[in-house]
Formats: sequence, C-alpha cells, structure tokens
Amino acid sequence: MLSFIENFGLVIFVYALGLQVGPGFFGSFRKEGLKLNSLAVAVVLIGSTLTIVGSHITDISLPNMVGLLCGATTNTPALGAAQQTLQQMGAETNTPALACAVAYPLGVLGVMLAIIIIRKLFVTINDLRLKKKEEANKPYVAAFQVQNPAIFNKSIQEIAILCHVKFIISRLWRDGDVSIPTSEKVLQEGDRLLVITSEKNLPILTALFGIQESDTDWNKEDIDWNAIDSQLVSKRIVITRHELNGKKLGSLRLRNAYGINISRVYRSGVELLATPQLTLQLGDRVTVIGEAAAVDNVEKLLGNAVTDLEEPNLIAVFIGIVLGLALGAIPIAMPGMSTPVKLGLAGGPIIVGILIGTFGPSLHMITYTTRSANLMLRALGLSLFLACLGLSAGAEFFDIIFRPEGLLWIAMGFGLTIIPILIVGTIAFKLMKIDFGTVSGMICGSMANPMALNFADETIPGDNPSVGYATVYPLSMFLRVILAQVIIMFFL
Repeated sequence: MLSFIENFGLVIFVYALGLQVGPGFFGSFRKEGLKLNSLAVAVVLIGSTLTIVGSHITDISLPNMVGLLCGATTNTPALGAAQQTLQQMGAETNTPALACAVAYPLGVLGVMLAIIIIRKLFVTINDLRLKKKEEANKPYVAAFQVQNPAIFNKSIQEIAILCHVKFIISRLWRDGDVSIPTSEKVLQEGDRLLVITSEKNLPILTALFGIQESDTDWNKEDIDWNAIDSQLVSKRIVITRHELNGKKLGSLRLRNAYGINISRVYRSGVELLATPQLTLQLGDRVTVIGEAAAVDNVEKLLGNAVTDLEEPNLIAVFIGIVLGLALGAIPIAMPGMSTPVKLGLAGGPIIVGILIGTFGPSLHMITYTTRSANLMLRALGLSLFLACLGLSAGAEFFDIIFRPEGLLWIAMGFGLTIIPILIVGTIAFKLMKIDFGTVSGMICGSMANPMALNFADETIPGDNPSVGYATVYPLSMFLRVILAQVIIMFFL
C-alpha cells in the first residue's frame, strides 16, 4: 500500500506539472528564450556530469549520487523517476531517497547563496536598475491619421496585404463619427485610426498610414475605454463555451456578423494580439469593442459564464494520466543496452501532460483547469509522494547524518548545487551580458527552486526573475526527470 500511494502521488504531481508548463513549453524556445534555455541546459548537464564523476572518485554509489543530485536541485519528480528505474532493474530504492533528503536543505539555500555571490562579485548599482525588456508579442495601442496618398481609397484588406506586419484597427473616426471598421472598409484622407499592434512595428505603420498622433498615451492601465466615445463600449468577456475551444478567432467572423472588434486576448496573465490565426482556448478573456447591443450578443455567443470554469474537468485529467502511464510502460530499445528503456511513472505522465497542455485545445480537448485546482492536484500528489518517501527512508536518516559518510554526502550535495550555477551564472552575466534579474530567474528555474525565486523577486527590482524562471522551468524539469533515468541506465 505504501508503494502504491507513493507511485500514485508521483503520477498526479508530474502530470499536473506537465499540464501547467505545457502551454509555454515549446514557445520558450523562441528568440531570447532559446538563449536562456541553452544556459539552463548547461546547468543541468554540468550537474549530471559532476554526478557521474563524483560516483567514480568517491565511495558513493551512483544511485546515491543521483539521489544527492535530486536533493541538490530540489527535484522530487526526478527522484521518483530514478526510483522507478532502479525498481525496474531490481536495485535498492530507499538509499537514493535518503540521499535526497540529506542534500535537500542545502539545495534550497545553495541557490540563494550563489545568487548572493554573483551579486557581490560582479553586480553594480547600475546593473540593478530596472531594465524594460522588449516584449515582442505584447499588444501596443497607437493612434494614426491617414496621410499617405498610396492608401487613399483602398480597403483595409488591401492595405493589410501590402503590409507584412500584423495590426488591428479597433476604431475609426471620420467626420465626428466613430465606427468599427470591417476588412472591406475603405480608408480616406484624414481618417483617424486606433491601431493595435506590437511596439516594434510602429515605424513601419507610421510610414504606412502617414502620421502617428502622440497627444494621448493609449497604453496606460487607467484608461476608461468606455469614456472615449458615447457610441461604442468596451467589455472583457470570458470564453466558456466548450465548442469554441481550439477554434481560430477569424473563423468566428465576429467583425462581419456583429460589427464588433476583438482587440486583445488575455490568457494565463499574458496579453496576446487578437489576430485571425489565434487559436482560442477555454478561459481566454477577450476585449470586445462595439455598440452595446452587439457586444451583448457576442457575450451570449462566447459564454462569459465564469462559474462554468470553476467546475473541475476531471475527464481530461484521468485520460491524460492513463495515456501517460501507457506511454511510460512502452519499452524503448536503446543501442548498447540489453534491457529496453521505459519512461516509467514519472517520464510518461509529464510528457503526456506537456503535450496535452500544448496541443489539447487545437484538438478541441478541454484541458482548462483553474490555477487553484492545478495547485491542489500538485500539492496532493507531492504530499503523498514525500510522506511515503519519508516513511520508507526516514528510519536510517539520523544514522547516516552522524556518520563520516553523512558529511561527505552533505558536501557533495552542496557542490552539485552551487558549482553549476556559479559557472553558468557568471558566463551569462559577464560574457553574454544578460541582466542580473533574468540570470537569477534562469538559475532558479534550472534548479526548479521556487523558494529561491521568491528570494530573487524580493531583492531584485522588476519582474525579470519571474520571466526568466518561467522561460526555462519547463525544459529544465523535463530534462532532469529524463536524465535521472538515463544516468542510472547507462552508467550503473
């Protein structure tokens, strides 16, 4: 029963984790995310290499070194994956859990200490000043006046074909009247436009339309959009109708059918540009602009029944867990190994969780769970796993701590924590010139250490640590779970 509950808790935890990180997993490889993920992978690989080397130059067995690595990186899913592999090979599974428990406390503190060391050695006051990161995909609102003769008497659709950048015209003023322009609307000289695009596109759109008006900052958070004009209203609506999940925004043809415009889409706290190619997901919050009656009709179409989202969607959870267990049980033949490799109870569910979290909406699967529900699943699974782990390994904990090899375990675990992040953190800050906040977040994410992230957030201005953490966390977590198994299978 103890073994069953331990495995059950691990499966729930890693699957819920995969669902959470899935939507941002593949997107984290783009642009600057690729650089940060490369650094995080370096942290993971250096730690894994030190683990293998440490088992050869000391008397610590490889399974125990893997346990120390899991504790040094505060990564219990990796420990669960390692135990599953050891169990498949008929080896002892308790001592790696004991090693993890020994290294865990300094694993938490070591990341904070490494951030402090890098800050003391290299960081100046100027480096800590808040630096605004360019958010290439964040919507930016600008006002233009049509003064370019090349687009006079052309429809918005024709103009969009001429211009390679994405933009949305949310309002058009002409002769004192305001309207929501459709793609067939013909622009005339002197028309005033409110355009939503990315900030980097402003020079191109200024050349396209003619004049950018700068008398009003349209990106302030306190703008009352309903007070701009008396003819149109702006309302944020939540998509709660299941049949809209996975559909393209353009396929709904809301602008032509209702005379409204969707200017922005908010998803998991991220603001997205409402292009026709955007795939909608259950729980998206869209900003709708139009006449009051038309907005009310669109609200009925999209749902806006927030209470529907509070009901847990257990079907997707259990289907995903079953598929994850099936994937984990598939034997995979590896060159040079007599025994096939299995992803196990940890590797299979986390991969399926990531895939369902990423591609589920496109396949019209309802994968939405509230943040509180996801956190509860993770907390329940982790609590069951750690409780059973402690019951099975706790009897020998103090015997190990107070023996000479216990001090060696503590020292090796601390080295596995601090050496990789000092090396990579110094390279990232001094050689690659990445700002200190982002480097700190990358370090915390690569070590899967939310406690250290909280420390970085409180001591470094801005949200760059959180952004860096979220960018590298999915790939780092996935790699550590897989590498914990690979190290044991190839080097034991």
